[in-house]
Amino acid sequence: MEDDDSIRETVGEALRLEGYEVLTSSNGSEALELVVGTSSDPVDLIVLDLMLPGLGGLDFCRELRRFKNTTPILVISARDSETDRVLGLEVGADDYLVKPFGLRELVARCRALLRRSRQIESLPSESHTYANLCLFSNECRVTRDGTDLTLSPKEYKILELFIQNPKRVWSRDQLLEKIWGVDFVGDTKTVDVHIRWLREKVEDEPSSPQLILTVRGFGYRFG
Repeated sequence: MEDDDSIRETVGEALRLEGYEVLTSSNGSEALELVVGTSSDPVDLIVLDLMLPGLGGLDFCRELRRFKNTTPILVISARDSETDRVLGLEVGADDYLVKPFGLRELVARCRALLRRSRQIESLPSESHTYANLCLFSNECRVTRDGTDLTLSPKEYKILELFIQNPKRVWSRDQLLEKIWGVDFVGDTKTVDVHIRWLREKVEDEPSSPQLILTVRGFGYRFG
């Protein structure tokens, strides 16, 4: 999804040459319909520019995740500040590539996202339960007392890591590497913000947490 005709055509042609079937759109609302419309075939990967007419790229990410659609999103954007990168990732993007970029890097990142997505899909169906929480790994879904929680992709990944590793202490740096990846550009405050948001959704009393505990001087522990 890209409003610049030349970039859209170049990216599309590069991916077609790699054997991918490509759908293109220059409008955010039209692109959302392509992905979530009932008549559409499933989309495996989205390459998204932030500066789209109509529904902008960030709002596209929010809307897509609101539909509980977990299709991987690679953002391409001329916005290269740390704030822009963090915001893009926090609203649901899986990777962020700054313009101008090389086509080989674009293709490599697309391959990596598709490979990661297929690995998740191939995992056997399983669920993990802790206290009143139940996590369904293949569905990327968590319930609390039987009711679905609305979690951002990063919140889900943090909670999944916690539930699968109860009692383990994770430092902020370890969480950044596990959840955001080794190439993340930012500081550990991002972790603290997401932990606060997560506590508001899973704790009875977020100000006195019983599940996600702070281990002073080390990081966080679940349970």
